[in-house]
Amino acid sequence: MLLSFDEFDVILGLDWLATHDVIVNCGRKFIELKCESGDLIRVESDVQDRLPVVISSLLTRKYLRKGYEAYIAFMMNTRETKLRIKSVPIVCEYSDIFPEELPGLPPVREIEFGIKLALGTAPISIAPYKMAPTELKELKEELQELTNKGSTRPSYSPWGALVLFVKKKDGSMRLCIDYRQLNKVTVKNKYPLLRIDDLFDQLKGAMMFSKIDLRVKDSDVSKTAFRTRYGHYEFLVMPFDLTFIDLMNCIFRLKSEFWLKEVRFFEHIVSGDGIIVDPSKISAIPPRNVTEVRSFLGIAGYYRRFVKGFSVIATPMTRLLQKDSFEKLKALLTEALVLVQPEPGREFVVYSDASMNALGCVVMQKGKVIAYASRQLKPHEKNHPTHGLELAAIVFALKIWRHNLYGERCRIFIDHKSLKYLITKKELNLRQRKWLELKNDMS
Repeated sequence: MLLSFDEFDVILGLDWLATHDVIVNCGRKFIELKCESGDLIRVESDVQDRLPVVISSLLTRKYLRKGYEAYIAFMMNTRETKLRIKSVPIVCEYSDIFPEELPGLPPVREIEFGIKLALGTAPISIAPYKMAPTELKELKEELQELTNKGSTRPSYSPWGALVLFVKKKDGSMRLCIDYRQLNKVTVKNKYPLLRIDDLFDQLKGAMMFSKIDLRVKDSDVSKTAFRTRYGHYEFLVMPFDLTFIDLMNCIFRLKSEFWLKEVRFFEHIVSGDGIIVDPSKISAIPPRNVTEVRSFLGIAGYYRRFVKGFSVIATPMTRLLQKDSFEKLKALLTEALVLVQPEPGREFVVYSDASMNALGCVVMQKGKVIAYASRQLKPHEKNHPTHGLELAAIVFALKIWRHNLYGERCRIFIDHKSLKYLITKKELNLRQRKWLELKNDMS
């Protein structure tokens, strides 16, 4: 079958066709390929007046021996290719701005990292942990690297925090400083923590992420001191776990990574396509007792907006009937849809439904899911009539997504026709009046 591929002809083997579930229509001369996104690509032949041409592997070898031109095309997933920063033209043009290694300390700026202590606080120094030989070797290398970069220096401070290592996913070790005792005696900064869902909403269209490196005030450098087998050191730049969000908001970027296609952010994977669950947080969870089941439900609940009908699936686990529901919920989380970010000014569509056990809803834009939401019915709600539960599902959706729907055009779809006449009903109970007021407030 001759199909138009512009530059050259392609021979698709049977194994490849079977793997990708290709539909071949010899009569109408077209094939359909299924993409990873689920979309179908249809390729039609531009030669309709000729019979299909089928070439065996033996005939192919014969043509090659005779000197016929042939091309081999290697198909690969382009989304997995990583862009080398050196191949970006703007990086080559401004190579002095994008050095391989930072030349030294960040310059002195208007904003520096300071540590304010409560009045009457005495210096705190704790003896270091005992370490394994491999940890000691890693510690020596880390200290040498930090000192060479100018991030740390030998210290004579009366302060001294503990040092420990935490294993990374790739098996290497991350140096950590235990500043919990120092944190207990610092003056707490009451700057409000940002909501994670608000941060995700701000990532719409974002493809650049930054890391921040601030200098420590000279007067506070001694408070960052830590004790090791190889001596006493202190930080000249902001160390791990000593971060103030208001300072972060004042700085746009001091040290950045550019052109990232996706990044792990608050236990999610964020890309230009949307947000998905980080599979590594779910795939290796084997609950063995009641406590671990509750722990898994806590983690799963964090991702509930990715799973349709979450409450219905999780209900058996809350009653400790865990085996089947655990595997189903775990599978749904690891195969969750990519959620798109809401776009203000575009119409929202909400689908809601209710059963005798739970309420569920989904909010969408342009036919794509933004989030799912569900919850179990409270004991007194199980006595409500069907139209009352359907109305409760609508109210649940309006409350949980108020920050997205307020002041925006929104359509709500339900499967209970009687609610259409609720507005014109003459007699309403207190609960119905309260819910209608909420709906009117959103209009």
